[in-house]
This record gives sequence, structure tokens and C-alpha cells, in this order.
Amino acid sequence: MELKRLAPWACLLVLTACGQPPAAQDTPQTEDEPAVASIPVETQPVMQDSVSEYYHTTAVLEAPEAAEVVSRVTGIIGAIEVEEGDQVKAGQRLASIDARRYQLNLAKAQAELDVIEQELHRLNAIANKQLVSQETLAKLKYRREAALAERDLAQLQVHYSKITAPIDGIIAKRLVKNGNMATEYTPLFQVVQQHPLHGILHLPEQELSKVHPGQHAQLQLSGVDETIQAKILRIAPTVDPDTGTVKITLLVDNSAHRLKAGMFSRTRLRFDTHDNTLVLPRIAVIRQDLGHSVFVIHDGKASSRSVELGYSDGDRVEILSGLALGEQVVVRGHHQLRDDATVEVIESLQLAAKR
Repeated sequence: MELKRLAPWACLLVLTACGQPPAAQDTPQTEDEPAVASIPVETQPVMQDSVSEYYHTTAVLEAPEAAEVVSRVTGIIGAIEVEEGDQVKAGQRLASIDARRYQLNLAKAQAELDVIEQELHRLNAIANKQLVSQETLAKLKYRREAALAERDLAQLQVHYSKITAPIDGIIAKRLVKNGNMATEYTPLFQVVQQHPLHGILHLPEQELSKVHPGQHAQLQLSGVDETIQAKILRIAPTVDPDTGTVKITLLVDNSAHRLKAGMFSRTRLRFDTHDNTLVLPRIAVIRQDLGHSVFVIHDGKASSRSVELGYSDGDRVEILSGLALGEQVVVRGHHQLRDDATVEVIESLQLAAKR
């Protein structure tokens, strides 16, 4: 009886199952996968060149010789013969002081000397005749020496009335005007020597073993387009106890007279040079916690490579290990890379446009 009741429901279930759509397949439908985009990069081969180690500091240009010209006599400035910026030679006249009073003193001293010498000549002529005592003759000789000194002093004052340059150089300052009253030791001019110049820098004592006279340096100055070459002239024999530095004097060529004493320069002092070494642009190197790395391109793929750096020279660095000559290294676009990334090597202008 129970089987008769369940039979209609079993038939209904079978019919319902037969009308359903087929079950989903275990294997999903395949769709076209998007291609992996290539990352644009710019590369440069590892090259061989010379790289130097530099110490970067600052230096001030100084004149090796400078002199303040002062008046040695008192008087009115009668003529000024040079102006600021003029080149002068040692002994060249710069100005003159009214010397008429000194010339009169010279004439007077010369006249007194002439009288004494005439008297001395007369007494010497009769001394052999025992008509003049030796004491009188000795006193007259002393008077002649004093008169001679007075004449030389008057002559020196006339000479000092002509103001001359004590050294070769350039007139840095003119401190008086025509008609001014000058007294003894009144400053009149400043003369400085501008060729060559000295560059003064101070080097930490721990770097002292790396420098020696004749070593080369390069100077960059505001207003001067090109790099100025210099070399170490001398090294101070003592260390400043207050700063722990050593004074270094550079010899700076200024034959073109474009540099001026007092100029401030950025200076690179070359310590050492490695020739025929592997070099890369600095921008190719990625700083990491444990060192440095670069991305090397091979068969269109990027791979990270740890490198050991040596000397740094401007925008170039020395590679001591990790790379071989000629390997292509990413110099731009490496910050987007990872190991095994697909890359497209393009020119720098194209890379800039894509960015």
C-alpha cells in the first residue's frame, strides 16, 4: 500500500531531473589573458675609464703679496699718476708730494757741508807744518760727518716725496686725492699682486697623508664659466689645535687676470686616480640597507645585481666588483623594476615622454 502511494512522487522526481540543464563542467572556460606590459628603461654599457678620488672643500683666493703704500714725509699731494685697477711695476711713481721745502733743506745742508770740506782741506794742507793741532783737525772731521748725515737726510726726504710702488701688482685702492694733506704714515694706496694667486683651504688632519706639494686641484668660482686648475704649493708644518686642520696653499694661475683676490671658490682636491677601471653613471646605482645594486638587462629581462663601489668622480662611480665590461645596466627607469621584469630599452627622450 505504501509503495503505491510513493510511486507517483518518484516518477515526478525523475521527470524533473530529466528536464534540468547539464551540470557545469569542472574545467573553467578559457579566456584570452592580457599580455604583460614591458617597462621602458634606458641602459648604458659598463665602460672602462680613469676615476679619481677627490676631497671637496672651499677655498679663498688671496694675493701672495700685498702692500699698503704710506707717506714717509709730510706735505700736500701734488700729483696722482695712477688709478685703481692700473698695473704697476716696483719702483713706478704713483704720486708726488710738494717737495720744495725738502729741496731747500737739501740745498742748505749741501752748502754747510761744502764750507766744512773747504775748511778741512785747508787745514790738511798746513797740518804737516805743525800749525794746526790734531784736536782741532779731529773736531772738524766730526763736524764734516754730521754735515754729511744732514745732507743725506735732506736728500732722502726729497726722494720720499716721490711715492713709488714697493712691489709689482695692481692698484687695489686709492685712498687720497690730489691736493690732500699727507702726514707721515698716511695710507695712500693699496697694491696687490694678482698673478699668480694663492688659494687657501684647510684640510682635516686625518687626510694629511693623502696630499703632497704639486698635487692638482680644481676650482669653481661664481662668474667664471670654466674650471680653474691649481696645484698645492705648500703644506703648513703644524696642525691648528682649535680646528684640527692643516692650512694648504694652492698656486692658482691668473695669467688672464679674470680672478680677484678675495674670491670664494668650491674646490676639489684630487687625492688619487685609478686608471682603466670599470665605471658607471651614478644614477644607475640603487642604495640598499646592506650595500648597492644595479639592474642588468639580458634577453629583455631585468635582474638585480649587487655591486661594490670604489671612487666617486662627479656623476660617475667606480665598480670594483659585480659587473663585467660591456654589460648593459639600467640608468633610468630602474625604480619601477623587479627581478625578471620584462623591459623595453628606449632612448632617453622617449622615456621622458612616456613618463
